[in-house]
Amino acid sequence: MIVLKQRLKRSFFQRDVRLAADQLIGKLIVRKFENGEMESFRITEIEMYVGEEDLACHAAKGRTKRTEVMYLKGGLVYVYLIYGMYWMFNIVCGPEENPQAILVRAVENIDGPGKLGRKLRLDKSFYGEDLEQSDRIWIEHDGRRYNYTKHGRINIDYAGDTWKNKAYRYRIKD
Repeated sequence: MIVLKQRLKRSFFQRDVRLAADQLIGKLIVRKFENGEMESFRITEIEMYVGEEDLACHAAKGRTKRTEVMYLKGGLVYVYLIYGMYWMFNIVCGPEENPQAILVRAVENIDGPGKLGRKLRLDKSFYGEDLEQSDRIWIEHDGRRYNYTKHGRINIDYAGDTWKNKAYRYRIKD
C-alpha cells in the first residue's frame, strides 16, 4: 500500500496543545533549504507548554514582544535563541489568545533541540512562519502512527516541581 505524505493543515494545530501533541509524535518536519535541497526529519520527542498558567511556559509572564506569536493562531513557528547560539523550534497550538506551544526536542538521529535548530538552519526569520503556507518548512503526515511514553519536562527547574514533573514530554517508543 502506498501512502502519500500530506502537509498538516492549520486546523491540526488550532486545537488544545495536548490533542496536537498526542498526534505530532512521528510526524515529519520537512525543510526546503535555500539551495533547493529538501530533507525530512521524523519527530521523536516533544514538550508541551500549556499557557499562561504553566510556569515553564514563556507566556507565564504574559504577552511580550518575544511571546507575541504564541497569542496568534495555531500553526505558526515560534523560534527563540538560547545561550546566544541555538534557535529552538516550537509550534504554536490552540486558538488565538490562548498561548500554547510544542517544543520539538528531538528527531531521528538528532537528539537535542539546539542541534535540531542548527540542522534546520533556523534563524530569527522563522519567527511567525505559517506551517500551512511556508515553502521552506512544514509538517507532514505519512500515515504512520507511533506509540510514545510520557515524562516530566527537563531543564525547567525554575518552574518548580509541580510544573517540572507534569508528564508533558513525549518520547517515541523504540
